[in-house]
Amino acid sequence: MRVLAKDVRPKALIVDDEPLARASMRVLLTEHAADHLVLEAKNGCEAVSLIRNEQPDLIFLDVQMPEMDGFAVVRELGAKNMPGLIFVTAHDQYAVQAFEINAVDYLLKPVSRERFTEALARVRARLLTHPGDMERIALLLEAIAPPRKRLSRLAIRSAGKSYFVALDDVEWIQAAENYVELHTGATRHLLHVRIHKLEEYLDPETFMRIHRSLIVNKRYIQEIEPATHSEYLLTLSSGTRLKSSRKYDRNIKGWVANPF
Repeated sequence: MRVLAKDVRPKALIVDDEPLARASMRVLLTEHAADHLVLEAKNGCEAVSLIRNEQPDLIFLDVQMPEMDGFAVVRELGAKNMPGLIFVTAHDQYAVQAFEINAVDYLLKPVSRERFTEALARVRARLLTHPGDMERIALLLEAIAPPRKRLSRLAIRSAGKSYFVALDDVEWIQAAENYVELHTGATRHLLHVRIHKLEEYLDPETFMRIHRSLIVNKRYIQEIEPATHSEYLLTLSSGTRLKSSRKYDRNIKGWVANPF
Protein backbone atom coordinates (compact mmCIF):
# COMPACT_ATOMS: atom_id res chain seq x y z
CA MET A 1 0.00 0.00 0.00
CA ARG A 2 1.29 3.42 -0.94
CA VAL A 3 1.56 5.83 1.99
CA LEU A 4 1.08 9.49 1.14
CA ALA A 5 3.54 11.90 2.70
CA LYS A 6 2.08 14.23 5.28
CA ASP A 7 1.79 17.85 4.16
CA VAL A 8 4.27 19.67 6.38
CA ARG A 9 3.75 23.15 4.94
CA PRO A 10 2.95 25.92 7.44
CA LYS A 11 -0.80 26.40 7.86
CA ALA A 12 -2.81 29.60 7.69
CA LEU A 13 -6.44 29.75 8.84
CA ILE A 14 -8.94 32.31 7.55
CA VAL A 15 -11.96 32.78 9.82
CA ASP A 16 -14.83 34.88 8.46
CA ASP A 17 -18.57 34.36 8.07
CA GLU A 18 -18.56 36.15 4.68
CA PRO A 19 -17.52 33.93 1.71
CA LEU A 20 -16.31 36.92 -0.35
CA ALA A 21 -14.13 38.11 2.55
CA ARG A 22 -12.57 34.64 2.85
CA ALA A 23 -11.95 34.50 -0.90
CA SER A 24 -10.33 37.94 -0.88
CA MET A 25 -8.06 36.99 2.03
CA ARG A 26 -7.12 33.73 0.29
CA VAL A 27 -5.99 35.70 -2.78
CA LEU A 28 -3.80 37.94 -0.62
CA LEU A 29 -2.33 34.93 1.15
CA THR A 30 -1.56 33.23 -2.15
CA GLU A 31 0.34 36.32 -3.27
CA HIS A 32 2.34 36.81 -0.07
CA ALA A 33 2.51 33.37 1.54
CA ALA A 34 2.30 30.87 -1.29
CA ASP A 35 4.08 28.25 0.82
CA HIS A 36 1.19 28.10 3.32
CA LEU A 37 -1.58 25.52 3.32
CA VAL A 38 -4.72 27.67 3.59
CA LEU A 39 -7.64 26.50 5.75
CA GLU A 40 -11.01 28.24 6.11
CA ALA A 41 -13.68 28.45 8.82
CA LYS A 42 -17.02 30.18 8.29
CA ASN A 43 -17.85 30.65 11.98
CA GLY A 44 -16.33 30.67 15.45
CA CYS A 45 -17.22 27.06 16.30
CA GLU A 46 -15.50 25.78 13.15
CA ALA A 47 -12.50 27.95 13.98
CA VAL A 48 -12.13 26.49 17.49
CA SER A 49 -12.29 22.94 16.11
CA LEU A 50 -9.77 23.62 13.33
CA ILE A 51 -7.33 25.40 15.65
CA ARG A 52 -7.41 22.49 18.07
CA ASN A 53 -7.10 19.79 15.40
CA GLU A 54 -4.90 21.43 12.76
CA GLN A 55 -2.80 23.76 14.96
CA PRO A 56 -2.32 26.47 12.31
CA ASP A 57 0.74 28.70 12.43
CA LEU A 58 -1.14 31.85 11.43
CA ILE A 59 -4.77 32.94 11.88
CA PHE A 60 -6.74 35.76 10.27
CA LEU A 61 -9.66 36.08 12.66
CA ASP A 62 -12.76 38.15 11.90
CA VAL A 63 -13.96 40.00 14.99
CA GLN A 64 -17.62 40.40 14.05
CA MET A 65 -19.32 37.04 13.52
CA PRO A 66 -22.77 35.88 14.69
CA GLU A 67 -23.14 33.63 17.75
CA MET A 68 -19.41 33.13 18.42
CA ASP A 69 -17.32 36.14 17.46
CA GLY A 70 -13.54 36.44 17.20
CA PHE A 71 -13.12 37.43 20.83
CA ALA A 72 -15.16 34.42 21.95
CA VAL A 73 -12.87 32.15 19.91
CA VAL A 74 -9.82 33.50 21.78
CA ARG A 75 -11.61 33.20 25.13
CA GLU A 76 -12.57 29.59 24.40
CA LEU A 77 -9.03 28.54 23.48
CA GLY A 78 -7.15 30.89 25.81
CA ALA A 79 -4.91 33.72 24.59
CA LYS A 80 -1.77 31.82 25.57
CA ASN A 81 -2.74 28.98 23.22
CA MET A 82 -3.13 31.16 20.15
CA PRO A 83 -0.49 31.06 17.37
CA GLY A 84 0.32 34.05 15.14
CA LEU A 85 -2.91 36.03 15.17
CA ILE A 86 -4.17 38.93 13.07
CA PHE A 87 -7.63 40.29 13.82
CA VAL A 88 -9.76 41.42 10.89
CA THR A 89 -12.29 44.05 11.88
CA ALA A 90 -14.82 46.56 10.66
CA HIS A 91 -14.87 48.28 14.08
CA ASP A 92 -14.89 52.05 14.41
CA GLN A 93 -11.80 54.14 15.18
CA TYR A 94 -12.23 53.86 18.97
CA ALA A 95 -11.92 50.09 18.78
CA VAL A 96 -9.00 50.30 16.37
CA GLN A 97 -7.16 52.45 18.92
CA ALA A 98 -7.49 49.59 21.41
CA PHE A 99 -5.74 47.27 18.94
CA GLU A 100 -2.93 49.79 18.47
CA ILE A 101 -2.48 50.55 22.18
CA ASN A 102 -2.14 46.84 22.97
CA ALA A 103 0.22 46.24 20.00
CA VAL A 104 -2.12 43.70 18.47
CA ASP A 105 -1.95 43.09 14.74
CA TYR A 106 -5.18 43.93 12.93
CA LEU A 107 -6.56 44.56 9.47
CA LEU A 108 -9.37 47.00 8.86
CA LYS A 109 -11.96 46.01 6.26
CA PRO A 110 -11.78 46.39 3.32
CA VAL A 111 -8.24 45.01 3.47
CA SER A 112 -5.70 46.61 1.14
CA ARG A 113 -2.65 44.78 -0.25
CA GLU A 114 -0.27 47.26 1.37
CA ARG A 115 -1.83 46.89 4.81
CA PHE A 116 -1.95 43.11 4.48
CA THR A 117 1.75 42.97 3.63
CA GLU A 118 2.61 45.18 6.59
CA ALA A 119 0.57 43.16 9.11
CA LEU A 120 1.92 39.84 7.81
CA ALA A 121 5.52 41.01 8.11
CA ARG A 122 4.92 42.33 11.61
CA VAL A 123 3.32 39.19 12.97
CA ARG A 124 6.09 37.03 11.45
CA ALA A 125 8.76 39.20 13.08
CA ARG A 126 6.98 39.04 16.42
CA LEU A 127 6.76 35.26 16.30
CA LEU A 128 10.53 35.09 15.80
CA THR A 129 11.35 37.47 18.67
CA HIS A 130 8.50 36.72 21.13
CA PRO A 131 7.02 33.29 20.37
CA GLY A 132 4.00 32.53 22.54
CA ASP A 133 3.85 36.08 23.93
CA MET A 134 0.09 36.56 23.99
CA GLU A 135 -0.20 38.94 26.94
CA ARG A 136 -1.15 41.75 24.57
CA ILE A 137 -4.08 39.66 23.31
CA ALA A 138 -5.37 39.23 26.87
CA LEU A 139 -5.06 42.98 27.47
CA LEU A 140 -6.96 43.66 24.27
CA LEU A 141 -9.82 41.42 25.35
CA GLU A 142 -10.13 43.36 28.57
CA ALA A 143 -10.10 46.68 26.71
CA ILE A 144 -12.49 45.96 23.87
CA ALA A 145 -14.51 42.79 24.35
CA PRO A 146 -17.98 43.12 25.88
CA PRO A 147 -18.15 41.93 29.49
CA ARG A 148 -19.77 38.61 30.25
CA LYS A 149 -23.32 38.75 31.54
CA ARG A 150 -23.47 38.23 35.29
CA LEU A 151 -25.99 35.61 36.34
CA SER A 152 -28.61 36.05 39.07
CA ARG A 153 -29.94 32.49 39.02
CA LEU A 154 -29.04 29.04 37.72
CA ALA A 155 -31.28 26.42 36.13
CA ILE A 156 -30.86 22.97 37.69
CA ARG A 157 -32.08 19.88 35.86
CA SER A 158 -33.30 16.95 37.92
CA ALA A 159 -35.55 14.00 37.06
CA GLY A 160 -36.43 15.48 33.67
CA LYS A 161 -37.48 18.83 35.13
CA SER A 162 -35.75 22.17 35.72
CA TYR A 163 -35.89 24.37 38.78
CA PHE A 164 -34.09 27.59 39.61
CA VAL A 165 -31.63 28.51 42.35
CA ALA A 166 -31.01 32.19 43.10
CA LEU A 167 -27.29 32.91 43.37
CA ASP A 168 -27.95 35.17 46.35
CA ASP A 169 -29.01 32.02 48.23
CA VAL A 170 -25.83 30.08 47.34
CA GLU A 171 -23.45 30.14 50.32
CA TRP A 172 -20.55 28.27 48.72
CA ILE A 173 -19.67 26.25 45.63
CA GLN A 174 -17.50 23.15 45.41
CA ALA A 175 -16.02 21.51 42.33
CA ALA A 176 -16.91 17.88 41.68
CA GLU A 177 -14.98 16.87 38.52
CA ASN A 178 -17.14 18.11 35.60
CA TYR A 179 -19.83 19.35 37.98
CA VAL A 180 -20.19 21.85 40.78
CA GLU A 181 -22.15 21.50 44.02
CA LEU A 182 -24.15 24.59 44.99
CA HIS A 183 -24.74 24.75 48.76
CA THR A 184 -27.80 26.61 49.99
CA GLY A 185 -28.14 25.94 53.70
CA ALA A 186 -28.52 22.19 54.16
CA THR A 187 -29.47 21.65 50.51
CA ARG A 188 -27.04 20.71 47.76
CA HIS A 189 -27.68 21.28 44.05
CA LEU A 190 -25.62 19.60 41.33
CA LEU A 191 -24.87 21.55 38.14
CA HIS A 192 -23.03 20.22 35.06
CA VAL A 193 -20.31 22.86 34.55
CA ARG A 194 -16.65 23.15 35.50
CA ILE A 195 -15.97 25.53 38.36
CA HIS A 196 -13.62 27.79 36.39
CA LYS A 197 -16.27 28.27 33.69
CA LEU A 198 -18.99 29.10 36.23
CA GLU A 199 -16.68 31.58 37.95
CA GLU A 200 -16.52 33.66 34.76
CA TYR A 201 -20.25 34.39 35.09
CA LEU A 202 -20.30 35.16 38.82
CA ASP A 203 -20.24 38.69 40.22
CA PRO A 204 -16.74 39.18 41.75
CA GLU A 205 -18.26 41.67 44.20
CA THR A 206 -20.28 38.81 45.67
CA PHE A 207 -18.28 35.62 45.07
CA MET A 208 -14.62 34.95 45.87
CA ARG A 209 -12.39 32.04 44.82
CA ILE A 210 -10.54 30.68 47.86
CA HIS A 211 -9.34 27.33 46.51
CA ARG A 212 -9.05 25.59 43.13
CA SER A 213 -12.23 23.71 44.10
CA LEU A 214 -14.02 26.29 46.29
CA ILE A 215 -15.87 29.57 45.72
CA VAL A 216 -17.60 31.34 48.59
CA ASN A 217 -20.35 33.94 48.76
CA LYS A 218 -18.81 36.83 50.73
CA ARG A 219 -22.17 37.73 52.27
CA TYR A 220 -22.17 34.51 54.26
CA ILE A 221 -18.64 34.77 55.66
CA GLN A 222 -18.87 35.38 59.42
CA GLU A 223 -15.28 34.90 60.52
CA ILE A 224 -11.81 34.42 59.04
CA GLU A 225 -8.78 33.15 60.93
CA PRO A 226 -5.26 32.45 59.67
CA ALA A 227 -4.08 28.85 59.40
CA THR A 228 -0.65 27.67 58.28
CA HIS A 229 1.31 28.47 55.10
CA SER A 230 -0.79 31.50 54.06
CA GLU A 231 -4.00 29.51 54.37
CA TYR A 232 -7.17 30.64 56.11
CA LEU A 233 -10.17 29.08 57.83
CA LEU A 234 -13.47 30.68 56.89
CA THR A 235 -16.57 30.22 59.05
CA LEU A 236 -19.89 30.84 57.35
CA SER A 237 -23.10 31.98 59.04
CA SER A 238 -24.42 28.41 58.73
CA GLY A 239 -21.45 27.15 60.77
CA THR A 240 -19.75 25.57 57.74
CA ARG A 241 -15.96 25.89 57.88
CA LEU A 242 -13.93 26.11 54.67
CA LYS A 243 -10.17 26.15 54.23
CA SER A 244 -8.51 28.31 51.60
CA SER A 245 -5.30 27.49 49.76
CA ARG A 246 -2.19 29.67 49.67
CA LYS A 247 -2.65 30.28 45.94
CA TYR A 248 -5.70 32.44 46.72
CA ASP A 249 -4.49 34.15 49.89
CA ARG A 250 -4.26 37.48 48.02
CA ASN A 251 -8.01 37.35 47.37
CA ILE A 252 -8.73 37.03 51.07
CA LYS A 253 -6.17 39.61 52.19
CA GLY A 254 -7.55 42.14 49.75
CA TRP A 255 -11.11 41.55 50.90
CA VAL A 256 -10.53 41.77 54.66
CA ALA A 257 -8.31 44.87 54.46
CA ASN A 258 -9.92 48.17 55.48
CA PRO A 259 -9.86 50.91 52.82
CA PHE A 260 -8.14 53.44 55.14
